[in-house]
Amino acid sequence: MGLGARFPAVKRGFLARGAVAIVVAGGLVLAGAGCGGGGGEGGGDGRLDVGVLLPGGGASRFGQFDRPLIQAKLKELCSGCPVVIAATPDPAVQRQQLEAMIVRDVDVLIIAAVDPQLLHSSVDAAHRAGIPVVAYDRLAEGAISGYVTFDGATVGRLQGEALLKAMGPQPQGRQIVMMNGATTDPNAGWFKRGALSVLDGKVKIGKSYDTAGWRPENAFVNMKGAIAALGAGNIDGVLAANDSLAGAVISALNATEVRPLPPVTGQDADLVAVQRIVRGEQYMTVYKPYKPAADAAAEMAVALGRGESVASIATGTVDNGTTEDIPAVLLPSVSVTVGNIKDTLVKDGMYTIDEICTPKLRSACEDAGLIR
Repeated sequence: MGLGARFPAVKRGFLARGAVAIVVAGGLVLAGAGCGGGGGEGGGDGRLDVGVLLPGGGASRFGQFDRPLIQAKLKELCSGCPVVIAATPDPAVQRQQLEAMIVRDVDVLIIAAVDPQLLHSSVDAAHRAGIPVVAYDRLAEGAISGYVTFDGATVGRLQGEALLKAMGPQPQGRQIVMMNGATTDPNAGWFKRGALSVLDGKVKIGKSYDTAGWRPENAFVNMKGAIAALGAGNIDGVLAANDSLAGAVISALNATEVRPLPPVTGQDADLVAVQRIVRGEQYMTVYKPYKPAADAAAEMAVALGRGESVASIATGTVDNGTTEDIPAVLLPSVSVTVGNIKDTLVKDGMYTIDEICTPKLRSACEDAGLIR
């Protein structure tokens, strides 16, 4: 499927479309008003029903940043268009939510897949129903027609480079633990390969874990096992694939009284992770500016929902093993350590100094140059 490929406008006609969203486990929330035309071509009045499926809500990165940014851009591009949003970390529930979106007859879908493999058949069902799918953050399997993410190889390289720097001028032969993401998420392998491209031949990887479900509790257990196997004094660094895993790793290190704490990497620039960096518990995180990603996903979705080309939006193409030449936007990331928090996260408006520097962190923030 090449750039600008259009889906057949298949009308199912068995469900009256109205202003009430279908509710399944995990919840669907309807924002906006009016009804679209369904089947990937939009309504005669230019309105579209847009479905958005996210792997987390609330305090997660997807709930805090991606969701409101996607909603805002969709509102800008398609004022009055209904947006149906569902969020769950459960892959089976997300598949139910996707199938409910198909029944609802949305015009286009934006999906950040919990488990791309599990959603494969449902993504193909959306394609057969004439509903274009934009994969967001994670490369879904099946007949998708657009993809927006951050370059995973760059993310992994940034983590690997930061870890080497944190271990000093001669890291050769020093021992690290790798706490990777879930094997069901293709991004996890992408991050891992990027990190290994920097680390291979320079450090000894004492233990490497693929964290089932990206769940912190699994990372905690794995890290305690690594400490028991390698010895508390024999871990010189930990490459944790994201900030949630980093938090679990640090909890395990603290629980076993490992001192001093080895440098630990992260990703997503979660507020609690930024505060750990200020305290000196976590060495770095990878900041992925979410607005450009959210904007690109919304722009792709609206164009595809209206049957238009996305050639002017895409920066290249990718293959997902089932579909070739998928129009894609791959965005850059930024390494954040204590020395550049103000020039990255604060400057971009992601967090304010007051949000980062709580009263308990005032002294650490002064030492970091965040406050005077």
